[in-house]
Amino acid sequence: MSLGLLSALLAALLTGSATVLQAVGARRAAAGHRAGDAAALTGALRQWPFLLGIGMDMLGFAAELVALERLPLYEVEAVLASALAVTAVGASRVLRVRLRRSEWTGVAAVCAGLCVLALTAGRDGSGRGDTAMRVGVLLVAVVLTVAGWLVVRFAGRRRAPLLGLVAGLQFGVVGVAVRVLPEPRLPQLLAEPSAYAIAVAGLGGFAALTWAMQSGSVTAATAAMVLGETLGPAVVGVLVLGDHTRHDATPLAVAGFATAVIGALTLARFGDAEQPAAAPAH
Repeated sequence: MSLGLLSALLAALLTGSATVLQAVGARRAAAGHRAGDAAALTGALRQWPFLLGIGMDMLGFAAELVALERLPLYEVEAVLASALAVTAVGASRVLRVRLRRSEWTGVAAVCAGLCVLALTAGRDGSGRGDTAMRVGVLLVAVVLTVAGWLVVRFAGRRRAPLLGLVAGLQFGVVGVAVRVLPEPRLPQLLAEPSAYAIAVAGLGGFAALTWAMQSGSVTAATAAMVLGETLGPAVVGVLVLGDHTRHDATPLAVAGFATAVIGALTLARFGDAEQPAAAPAH
């Protein structure tokens, strides 16, 4: 197994586990606050499970960077979709969410689809994007940040999955921005739009995911996040950056990708079985 694939799998394990820990901390901090309040966000930063989850996310991001240097963008993002399976299993243990047979089927579908993708992936494309694309990535990050704020204010009962989707799209922007980022050298980096896109999208995605976990089902939010994080960069990688599969393996790659996404959608349903959160620990 290649270093790139191992790094992507490690990133998925770390980020999936981090989501569960962050959910524990975010829910403790949300007591007495309305989801979307600044106090609910800053309060989460005082909870040790949440801070531990952030540390694991950072390690996962480092592993993702290693993977992005060695694998096509669509494959890295698809492997990261397995973080949803990790979150599902972790939530069943830590948050006392019951997994039904259909949800275990979803976990298996995600894993099977990712295995097919791993077998069919070719080299990543040579495309690095031009200045217009790098500026566009930054603009998308800003627009998504505004969209997250609007969801917090106006989405109502659908807030959790919509915020999860916004977070996923933001994290997908991070992946694309890293891919098109020129060689990081100062002082040129200070004028590089994609560098700012990484910062804006990373912070915006972090806030959106935290508020999503405080607003409703952790798994529904995570499923929406995974879909947003996977689909957007995959399309950009194939259509713009020249990523491709092995010769004559495109149908298998499409089937594997579709299987992983269908499994993710199946897992999104088990938020309905989530039990009420326990009272915050003091």
